[in-house]
Amino acid sequence: MLAADEPNLAGLGHVCQALAMIEITTRLLENLIAEQFPDWAGLPLRPVDNSGWDNRSFRLGEDYLVRLPSAAAYAGQVAKEQEWLPVLAPHVPVAIPKPVAKGEPGQGYPYHWSVYRWLPGRPAASARIADRIQFAGQMAEFLRAFQRIDVAGAPPPGDENFHRGGPLTVYDAEAREAIDRLGPDVNKAKALSIWERGARTTWNGPPVWVHGDFAAGNLLIDDGRLSAVIDFGQLCAGDPACDFVIAWTYLDETERDAFRDALEPDEEAWLRGRCWALWKAALVVSGMANSNPVEMAAAPETLRRVLAS
Repeated sequence: MLAADEPNLAGLGHVCQALAMIEITTRLLENLIAEQFPDWAGLPLRPVDNSGWDNRSFRLGEDYLVRLPSAAAYAGQVAKEQEWLPVLAPHVPVAIPKPVAKGEPGQGYPYHWSVYRWLPGRPAASARIADRIQFAGQMAEFLRAFQRIDVAGAPPPGDENFHRGGPLTVYDAEAREAIDRLGPDVNKAKALSIWERGARTTWNGPPVWVHGDFAAGNLLIDDGRLSAVIDFGQLCAGDPACDFVIAWTYLDETERDAFRDALEPDEEAWLRGRCWALWKAALVVSGMANSNPVEMAAAPETLRRVLAS
């Protein structure tokens, strides 16, 4: 199971820039494993390439993946995944991470951490996909199954998951500022019109499961097909619109249409998904959020797709 290829700007742009990230080294994790799981102490341990933003990921032997939160804002994700992933797994059409152990704080590291079964595959962001139209349908199939799972007792949107699954209005002031800061080559009037139309809508249905970061870096491809969905740290029950963002961040127009046809969202939810994509792309393009070179390069194309849709 590989971690996301790019960092997840999971919350407010200004807040993300202020996160105090912890240095997590192979030596630190070796000491934690030797202290807490001595049966695994002799297994080879190596960092996963591009291991993500919220967590640092390491492959342990051939069978396990270890993930450690990189900042206090992400520490609550461990307990949530440990509790809910086993509940969700039987109801979705592809694999999701399977927790096998929970580590304790120690060796100067202050948070709980997780050990999962290793899932084969590469992130869609860098993998060969045999049929992208079929892949769009597979993504929709996963989300439809995911949204049908009983949400009794599920965590709501809030600060802990940066309001994924909540109303767009949480980010209204930030989105407007980001749009205002965009350069003269961007149709800011159209961007603002899209945002305002989306922000006036609300999710009127019952809460459904929301992944919260349904992105190309968190979808694993094996043998050319979707094989697993990973990184459920933003998990909640609420408005599913933020899970539609991949339609603009990763899919072209034909693929987007196939995704939408298979997913069958209502018009307002689709518009809110477009607005979630607009918010994130505008933050990056305007320079209001930290990012890496890959995402900085991709954000202008996402913005173009949002405005052209």
